[in-house]
Order: sequence, then structure tokens, then C-alpha cells
Amino acid sequence: MCSTNHKVSLGFVKEKVCEGTHLCLVFTDHKERVDSLLKFLLAGMQEDDRTACFSDEISEKTIKDFFKENHISYDERKEKEAITFGKASEVYFENNTFDPDRMLGILEKFYKDSKEKGFTASRVIGEMSPQIESIEGGDRLLEYECRVTQLLEKCPVTAVCQYNANLFDGATIMEVLKVHPKMIVNGAVVENPFYIKPAEYLESMQNKK
Repeated sequence: MCSTNHKVSLGFVKEKVCEGTHLCLVFTDHKERVDSLLKFLLAGMQEDDRTACFSDEISEKTIKDFFKENHISYDERKEKEAITFGKASEVYFENNTFDPDRMLGILEKFYKDSKEKGFTASRVIGEMSPQIESIEGGDRLLEYECRVTQLLEKCPVTAVCQYNANLFDGATIMEVLKVHPKMIVNGAVVENPFYIKPAEYLESMQNKK
């Protein structure tokens, strides 16, 4: 059941999802990564959502050119704060540290600012870098993903998390899947059979310490 009556198009799958859905897209192909990201951003512009993108693997020029092909001015939308682009490593790893509290604060502020600015809804797509496995705070990744799901219940940003299966080992990917309610498989949104509710997963993490 949707926490709001609003459903959004992701742009790269047929189904619409409830506003505030937290999805995981595990990919192995560069084309899949780029195609899903660009179409997600375009759908955001078409639905008048405030949209943010964090990626080290795509350039702002690529987004701008794609928008131009679809008769949308990237510069005009950026000036109106309808779209934000940032390098994932710079956004996630300020001072070479991963701080879930800081990131959750950014996400909450993004949602509240979007409402104040009059946008229909808000959405974010971000690709997690394998760099997280070697920096301070990186061991809090799964805690962060759990807490994102919790935050989206009160601040319904539609969020897609991209993970490159070529750069993370299978055990890590499996844990990542456990903390996302929905996943995207073969171009379709599916209920995640591996999903564990945040409170339960966080408790299990505490018990392992």
C-alpha cells in the first residue's frame, strides 16, 4: 500500500511505483546502468519531480545531451533547481568518510526543500562506489540502507540505488538486496524475496557485534 496516493514512473520500466519506494538495481552491463539512469532522470523532468543523480560513471554532458534529444533544456532545469548532479564519491564520501547520519540529513532536506519549492514529488538515483569498502564508516553501509527505508516512510523520496555486480562480491550484493524492499529484475519491478524489515535487520546487526 502506498503511503501517499501518488505513483511515479521510473522511466525505464513499465510499472509505476508508490512515491517513496526504495529500490535496488544490481547491474552488470554499462549500457543498463546508463540507460536506467538517464530514463529515470528524464521521467523526473516529465513528471515535474525534483530530481537528483549521484554517479562517478556518467558525465553532466551526457545527461545534457540526452535531455536535448528529448527537447528538454538541462541548463534551464538546473537553474530552477529541478535537477541536481554530483559525483557519487564526493557526495557519499565527504572527507574520505562515509557518514550515514550526514547522508540521511541530506536526503531529508532534499525532500523538505522540494515540497517548499512546489515540486510534485522528489526522486534520487545514486550509484554506490566499491570505494566504500575501504574508507572510514564504510562498514555502516547496510545500516544506512536500512535507515533510508525508514526515512522514506515520512519523507517519501523515490530512491533507486545502483550497484555494479562486477565490482562487489556476491556476499555483499546479497546483503544489499536484503535491505531494499523492491528490486528491478529484467526490466521489471518485483517484490524483493530477500528483504528483511529495517528494525529486524538492524537488530540482527547489533546481535552480531
